[in-house]
Amino acid sequence: MTGRTILIVSVRENRTLIRLPPNSPQPQIMIPLTVQAHELIRTVIKPGDIAIDATAGNGHDTQFLAEAVGPTGMVFSFDIQESAISLTAQRLHAAGLTNVTLVRRSHAEMCEALPNVALCQITAIMFNLGYLPGGDKRLTTRSDSTLVAIQESLFLLAPGGIVTILTYPGHAGGENESQLVEEFLRGLPVHQVTWSEPSPSTNPIAPRLFCVRMNG
Repeated sequence: MTGRTILIVSVRENRTLIRLPPNSPQPQIMIPLTVQAHELIRTVIKPGDIAIDATAGNGHDTQFLAEAVGPTGMVFSFDIQESAISLTAQRLHAAGLTNVTLVRRSHAEMCEALPNVALCQITAIMFNLGYLPGGDKRLTTRSDSTLVAIQESLFLLAPGGIVTILTYPGHAGGENESQLVEEFLRGLPVHQVTWSEPSPSTNPIAPRLFCVRMNG
C-alpha cells in the first residue's frame, strides 16, 4: 500500500438521522445503513468497472453492484454457503443480470480466486457481515477470515476505490468482530490513514458502517 492514502469513515446505528432546517415542512429522514453503503459506492462506481460482493448473502448487494457496473463491467460475489450462492443466482436471473461470477469460497481467499486481470483494478468491495438473513443464525462470518479479507481488499482496490463494511454487534460473536474490525482499521499506518470516530450511540449493539477509501 506504499504511496496510497486511506480515508476511513465510520457511522454508528442502523439508520442515520438527516436533520432538516427547523422551518422545513418535510419530516426528518431515517436512512438505513445498507442504503448508505450503496450511496457511498455510487460516488465512485461507473459502468465498465470491476466490483466485489464479499458476502453474497441473499444477493441484494451483488445485484446493486451488477446494475451499477453495467453489462461492460464485472462483479465477483463470494460466499461459503451454497444456499447463499443459490439465492443470489436466482435473484440475478430474475433481474436478467449476466455480468456476475459467483464464487463459493471464503472472502479471505479473494486474491487467490480472482483472475489476474482483476488485481488492483477493483473499484468497490462490499462486506455485509453476520449471518445469512433467513438462514441458520449459527453460521456467521468469523473475525479471523473477515480481517484477512479486509486486508486483501486494500491490495485489490484501484486508486480511488472504496470498501464498505457493515458489522452487526448484536448477534453472537458480532460485537467481537465489530471491535476487531475497528481495531484493525485503527492499526493501519498513520501516514496512510485518516480516521473518523464513530458517531455516539445509546445502543452499543447497533449495526455499524465503516468505509475505507483508497486514494492514489
